[in-house]
Amino acid sequence: MPKKKNKKDYTYAVGRRRSASARVRLFRGKGESTVNGKPADKYFVGSIIENKWKKPFMVIDEVDKYYFTAKVTGGGKQGQLNAVLLGVSRALSKLEEEKYRIPLKKAGLLTRDSRVRERRKVGTGGKARRKKQSPKR
Repeated sequence: MPKKKNKKDYTYAVGRRRSASARVRLFRGKGESTVNGKPADKYFVGSIIENKWKKPFMVIDEVDKYYFTAKVTGGGKQGQLNAVLLGVSRALSKLEEEKYRIPLKKAGLLTRDSRVRERRKVGTGGKARRKKQSPKR
C-alpha cells in the first residue's frame, strides 16, 4: 500500500512563554503567515510587537522563502508573540540544522524564557513577597 502524502509538507515545532503555548507549522515557499487563522501582522498589532514576528527570518536572511501557520493559546499578546518566535526558530533549526542553528542561537531565539509569574504566598496581604504591615504600638 503506498504511503499517504500530505497536502503540504511542513516542519512542526512548539514554542512556549509564561502561560502561552504556540504550535507552529513552517512551510517552504511564498505564502501568508497566519496566527489563529488571522494574518500575523494583523494579529500582532501594537507599537512594541508590530514586526517582531519576522525576526527569525531576518536573522537568517530568508524573509520570503518561508511562511508559517500557528495556533496559540493562553497568555497575553506579548507572551504569545515570544512563544511563536521560539516555535518558528525551532522549526527553522530542525529544517536546516547546520545552516540556521548558529545564527538563531546567537540572536537568542532558541532559548526558552522560563520566567513565570511568582505565586502569591499565604499571609502576605495580596502580593507574592510583600509583608503585612505590623502595628506601631
